[in-house]
Amino acid sequence: MAAAARVEVRPASEKDRVPIAVMFAAVAEERDGIATEPPVDIDARAASWTLEGTLVAVGDGEVVGSVHVDVSRFGFGELGMAVLREWRGRGVGSALLAAAIEWSRGQGLHKLMLGVFPHNAAGIALYHKFGFVEEGLRVKQIRRQSGELWDVVEMGLLL
Repeated sequence: MAAAARVEVRPASEKDRVPIAVMFAAVAEERDGIATEPPVDIDARAASWTLEGTLVAVGDGEVVGSVHVDVSRFGFGELGMAVLREWRGRGVGSALLAAAIEWSRGQGLHKLMLGVFPHNAAGIALYHKFGFVEEGLRVKQIRRQSGELWDVVEMGLLL
């Protein structure tokens, strides 16, 4: 197991828009961890990114991961997270997830939910570590550019 990375997790700011988009595009290039696939229009993604509810992990002076909690009017938040490949397995995801849970509790949310691909064993293990439970399976939920239809495991955490 790799040594824990030295990262700072903090709320995203305007100056983080392009770095978040660049990091997000790099994760999308892998074509297996998030629903978005390349090409990613960096400028458009940066302009449209919702900063409220977004936390970034900064390592070596660069944005190496982010988590966003999309708050619903019903008191729950939907979580989305991405970490650069070379920073995975070093505690970045754990730091982001812990901060997102703390932020969500501070917002008065009663629950967090997320969707994860069934083949993302590391992601599922991370979410289990923080107490998320599997609540269901959305069969053939995501259409990939190849035409393949991928399932999504729905997970939730009562706060």
